[in-house]
Amino acid sequence: MIDIRRFEDLGTFQNDWLDAHYHFSFSRYHDPARMGHGRLRVWNDDTIRAQTGFPPHGHRDMEIITYVRTGAITHKDSLGNKGRTEAGDVQVMSAGNGVQHSEWNAEDEETTLFQIWIEPAETGGAPGWGARKFPKTDRSGQWAILASGNDADDALPIRQDAKVLGATLKTGETLSYEVPAGRHGYFVLAAGTVEVNGEPLKARDGAAVTGAETLVFKGLEDAEIVFVDTV
Repeated sequence: MIDIRRFEDLGTFQNDWLDAHYHFSFSRYHDPARMGHGRLRVWNDDTIRAQTGFPPHGHRDMEIITYVRTGAITHKDSLGNKGRTEAGDVQVMSAGNGVQHSEWNAEDEETTLFQIWIEPAETGGAPGWGARKFPKTDRSGQWAILASGNDADDALPIRQDAKVLGATLKTGETLSYEVPAGRHGYFVLAAGTVEVNGEPLKARDGAAVTGAETLVFKGLEDAEIVFVDTV
């Protein structure tokens, strides 16, 4: 089953530095039909104005994956980690038994990103953070694993039976993905336009997939896809 979530139908929040769109219930936006999908709990589409950002705040017991669409984000946390993640690249913070962090747009332009939260398989444990570059050329016409709970995958580690994947498609290219029975998929277009099983989707549209389901993506124009596969 595929449940399409159009960008214009998402929950919203806006202040003087943040323009946020929520695929699932978050903060003051509450929709009992959109409380998560499998272990995926949050997918926020954020635009952060230049020289602003999220001040220090705390989390625990959540795997927080940040996919930067444009610009860059600078991370600092109470563990002493600091790093700058650029467009197309990914950072993961395992909140574990508690961590304080800030996410700041230190650039002179807007930063746009997806913030994805996945519930961990077990609560507690030491928090951690990591970031990696993922060249888009390495995922042209194919899936690249960006974050994974499988140690065998060459990806940023997360503490759940889940994967975060990315792919780019050129106009006319096709790419498939199978969500097995008992698993859940969720994808959002970071850019471009595609057709999925005959249904057109544009940039920042998303869809919840319940397995078993085979998806066939066709690029209607050059496109960038971010996909979560989880229990």
